[in-house]
Amino acid sequence: MATGKTKTVATKERQWHIIDADGQVLGRIATRAARVLMGKHKATWSPFLDVGDHVVIVNAAKVRLTGKKEDQKLYRYHSGYEGGLREERAKIVRQKDPSRIVEEAVRGMLPKTKLGSAMYRKLKVYRSSDHPHAAQKPQTLEVA
Repeated sequence: MATGKTKTVATKERQWHIIDADGQVLGRIATRAARVLMGKHKATWSPFLDVGDHVVIVNAAKVRLTGKKEDQKLYRYHSGYEGGLREERAKIVRQKDPSRIVEEAVRGMLPKTKLGSAMYRKLKVYRSSDHPHAAQKPQTLEVA
């Protein structure tokens, strides 16, 4: 493969899964979504192939953080300039963009490679229960 693109298995059709985050713990949702995005739930899983499915997470605004994480957990980003590090508490991030909490939790559990980036692109997170993926007929995933 001299094209530089990620390797995929073209013979299998990707399925769509939906996770309702209403009242669920953030870490449990993120681990379940990351496993499905990587394809570890399939018998054809291979660490160097992108065999994962699409995941839609709804009600991201209602996700639950345990302990004192609401006040103590920090989300950092950098502007690229000197002294450009910014930090925000989870409570503020939830007010501004609640889907960012779920997205960063899942992204942190995926590989830090081009393959991981391809897996992350199959994740869709929505703050409410409305989503435009009904035509794909997503199957409900239960989070234990």
